[in-house]
Amino acid sequence: MDKSKRPFIKSKRSFRRRLPPIGSGDRIDYRNMSLISRFISEQGKILSRRVNRLTLKQQRLITIAIKQARILSLLPFLNNEKQFERTESTTSTRTASFRTKNK
Repeated sequence: MDKSKRPFIKSKRSFRRRLPPIGSGDRIDYRNMSLISRFISEQGKILSRRVNRLTLKQQRLITIAIKQARILSLLPFLNNEKQFERTESTTSTRTASFRTKNK
């Protein structure tokens, strides 16, 4: 068969292999906050294995460490910074409208 008539030719692209998120020297422990905080979303949720690119065993250990850190109050259960900002702004507008109605 002639090379020009081949319908599908695979391109030989080189790809860079991503480094694993947990190195061989890193200990998965509830006290290692710099490691644990990488696997928590902005809302305080534990990220999935697919997002983290972890093995099943590593994901289990990370989950246990995060839960232990939450129980010992090293990590918050929820990250409600935006929610508190909203409630402060709504309370200030409510008091302002209340003052104008009573005048």
